[in-house]
Amino acid sequence: MDLHKIKELADKKGKQIKELIEETGIKKGTFFNYMKEKTPITLEAFLKISDVLKVSPTELLSMVQNIKPNGSGAQDNLVSSGTDDYTVMMVPLVNQYAYAGYLSGFENEGYVGELPKIPYLADRQYKGNYMFFEVKGDSMDNGSYESYLEGDLILCREVNSTFWTSKLHINKWDFVIAHKEEGILLKRIVEHRVEEGVLVLHSLNDYYEDIEIQIKDVAMIFNVVDVRRNRNRR
Repeated sequence: MDLHKIKELADKKGKQIKELIEETGIKKGTFFNYMKEKTPITLEAFLKISDVLKVSPTELLSMVQNIKPNGSGAQDNLVSSGTDDYTVMMVPLVNQYAYAGYLSGFENEGYVGELPKIPYLADRQYKGNYMFFEVKGDSMDNGSYESYLEGDLILCREVNSTFWTSKLHINKWDFVIAHKEEGILLKRIVEHRVEEGVLVLHSLNDYYEDIEIQIKDVAMIFNVVDVRRNRNRR
């Protein structure tokens, strides 16, 4: 993490580094270990700093330059946590502005490797291909606890295409779908007509009508497994 950029942002917000440490509740030694790149920052600490400085996680991300993958590929995006109780997964982020680029470059390992990465604190090492997507728009916001708000960061796990021809677990997950024409879609699948190869997608916001898509027109499908929200919102 670039100390000068964090200090610059804190100064703009009228906060000293000492106040930032006190208000986040992060121990002083731990905080400066993050700053000096001695320790990879945890998602919890990352979001606390974001909350206190009143900036979105995506804005703060540009200042977190010490977060690097351990290697290339989804299985290598783990860093040592220093404890047996959890693992810090370094997960690529597709923000709202990267949607179009991701859709055209998702098969390019070089493109995916260049995406910014943010930490996710996990209780164990998870297998699979994980991505963070930043929520765009209000189609999945109906004012309930189930809503996804614009700017939320949603952790998603890829559903291997070999499973698309059998019944998806539509009652268990919401989904991010990379559609070849419609782009990145965050939706609830309410019907999977396997023999026809059709998915019926539902928005929580009643303003939007259900839509039907052909699986043959889908590039990737992800389960939504977790949501991270700036606590200053709502």
